[in-house]
Amino acid sequence: MPGLRGPGAGSGGAEQVDAIVVGSGFGGAVAAFRLASAGLSVVVLERGAAHPPGSFPRTPAQFAGALWAPRDGLFGLYDAWRFGGFDAVVASGLGGGSLIYANVLLRKDEHWFVRNRELPGGGREHWPLDRADLDPHYDEVERMLGATPYPLDDPAYLAAAPRTVALREAAAATGHRFVLPPLGVSFAPRPGAAPAPGRPLADTPYGNLHGAARRTCRLCGECNVGCNDGAKNSLDHTYLSAARHHGADLRTLHEVREVRAMPGGGYAVDYTRHVRPGGSAGPGSGDGGRGTLHCRRLVLAAGALGTVRLLLRSRDRLPGLSPALGSRFSTNGDVLAFLLGARSGGRPRPLVPSSGPVITGAVRLPDAADPGPGGDSGGPEVPGGARGGYVQDGGYPAFLQWLVENGRLHRGAGRAARFLAARMAARGSGETRIGASLAGLLGDGLWTETSLPLLGMGRDVPDGRLALRGGRLAVDWTSRASRAYFDGMRAAMRGLAGALEAGFADNPLGRGGRVITVHPVGGAPIGTGPREAVCDPFGEVFGHPGLYVVDGAAMPGPVGANPSLTIAAFADRAARRMLEQPPPVPAVRPVPGHRRATSLTFAQTLHGVCSVSAGPGGERGRARLALAVTVDDADAFLDDPDPRARAEGRLDWPPLGSGLAVRGEVRVTAGDGTAHYRLDFTTPGGRGLRLLGRQRLPGALLRPGHLVFDITEPEGGGADGPGHPVARGTVGLRPGAVLLLPLTVRTTGPRGPEAAARVGTFLLGALWSRGVW
Repeated sequence: MPGLRGPGAGSGGAEQVDAIVVGSGFGGAVAAFRLASAGLSVVVLERGAAHPPGSFPRTPAQFAGALWAPRDGLFGLYDAWRFGGFDAVVASGLGGGSLIYANVLLRKDEHWFVRNRELPGGGREHWPLDRADLDPHYDEVERMLGATPYPLDDPAYLAAAPRTVALREAAAATGHRFVLPPLGVSFAPRPGAAPAPGRPLADTPYGNLHGAARRTCRLCGECNVGCNDGAKNSLDHTYLSAARHHGADLRTLHEVREVRAMPGGGYAVDYTRHVRPGGSAGPGSGDGGRGTLHCRRLVLAAGALGTVRLLLRSRDRLPGLSPALGSRFSTNGDVLAFLLGARSGGRPRPLVPSSGPVITGAVRLPDAADPGPGGDSGGPEVPGGARGGYVQDGGYPAFLQWLVENGRLHRGAGRAARFLAARMAARGSGETRIGASLAGLLGDGLWTETSLPLLGMGRDVPDGRLALRGGRLAVDWTSRASRAYFDGMRAAMRGLAGALEAGFADNPLGRGGRVITVHPVGGAPIGTGPREAVCDPFGEVFGHPGLYVVDGAAMPGPVGANPSLTIAAFADRAARRMLEQPPPVPAVRPVPGHRRATSLTFAQTLHGVCSVSAGPGGERGRARLALAVTVDDADAFLDDPDPRARAEGRLDWPPLGSGLAVRGEVRVTAGDGTAHYRLDFTTPGGRGLRLLGRQRLPGALLRPGHLVFDITEPEGGGADGPGHPVARGTVGLRPGAVLLLPLTVRTTGPRGPEAAARVGTFLLGALWSRGVW
């Protein structure tokens, strides 16, 4: 279909377009529409496939193939990540997270746009914009997505939503505020019409990129597994269809690998074309070739995890990126728990979780930033201060109820025994009808009818940090700093369960403080300057005009409510600013009011020996470590009391392999003149290892220090800590090689020689001060 291209699109060399949008979720789809409707040539690169109504999985076999794992030939909708302190589930498909989100379009509370708020555990949260900045854009997005609350005032819809009524009563009983959140769902066949389930939807002026018929919500609870009716106003049915109507080129199964600033201005985008099994590049190949596009404006919207990984991977090609890259990560306070066996007056109270959209109601929890009783409108938040959020009902499809009841059936040995005993007694009696026996075997089904998932989200502490380790994305985040928030959220959930005479169960997968998030945010935060933020308040990357981040990565802290609407409104605001600015030339220039950073890189090759650190007869052999050490901002590095530099290179040690790619950081302690190395790498067999070492800096001419290191296998998939010892070694510069170090220095930005001399004197002392440089 015109404007929607799959594998094979964009071949034949680098194309030049006005704007490239990477990703098609709430940030990318909105930006693509705004830019295309202004007459710009726009290409959207989406790594996943298109998913028209009727194509979403429902059977076990279909779900097995619905995961995203290109190396294994899987190009499905669900992309699951596992990190040290949490798991994340995000989407991969045309329309991004809108394909599997729960439709909620809540605005970020005006009092939660905090300014310079102190955080538990240190640091600050700062939002450089407020509710008034986003309100007109909230209006635009709500109109486009058809935001409307669940029609609880209609008798038919009231009867179909006993869980909504129950949640409203529980909120009243516990003193909390209940709201019917706006939902991006079509309940009525056309604007102004009465709601009616399963009715054909009227066409939109911009058409439908899938060319598939849509109908109104059937109240089936399948929103989070993809709406096969097209009742969900997901981005493919709205913004992306409108963008294509205005000429945007939507290219699916195109995954961006790296972005580069071009010397003459603009950006180059390198991508891979995926081919699903049976495609033109051969079954299961997963690779339909590579390509490059050039553009004047580049919009990154691949999600918090995808966008930050792309920026980290491209850091050497985007000189001067802020040292804040990777910071301010948050799970948006996501909590999953369960309300079990609701009752009323001692009798079972059906909640019917499979009836209605996934989420119909929300209970707002107070925050210390709120004005009035229980909060204040200003001043610092102290550790332990209440951080608010929302609790929402979590419906799910009827087929999942069958799975849950079937699991209980296998545990119900008593019911099974009674069924078998009745069948044995009936042998030879001539009985042929077994309905009553089967009913007893299946049970009354009240357990699932009276139970309900509870979904929590809110203002956890944005203290996480993303980095690349061994070429893979790693996140240093745990729930420890947010313990007060998570404890408060679960206490509120227990209170709501108690008000409904129900039991409460925490997420069984959340032991040890782990959480499951579907709303990761942060990593490329907006702010007022490049020292503490990656982007300005409109999402433009400091020092890189025309490069924008408009997805959840740009959030400088948790949204608190479901973040989709806020991300979309932020993208709408950013896109309007893009159109107000002249085309960016050159690609890298100082941002008005901000200092342009000077970066420098130097290389060193260290030789020595390494031996297995455990077990008898450990192997011992020559080792070689070649590293490039990069200081992204010379001034910030010298001013930092805990200066750090990036390091990457190659490790050769025969027992593990040769040419092993290592990446990590070097931290310098000026007091004792020691450099501390942390380098991650992966062996050819897929084993993730870490090199931890100490090196005395050469404080005197021709007296370089040796790097003494341990190689360990980190526990918990890359978590910090000593890990299991693997090997130990010592490497250093060969005699006289220290004299060549200054010759390896390369700088970018203003005052390169001056910056090199200052950093060199700090790191190498007498070597620089005696004039070798």
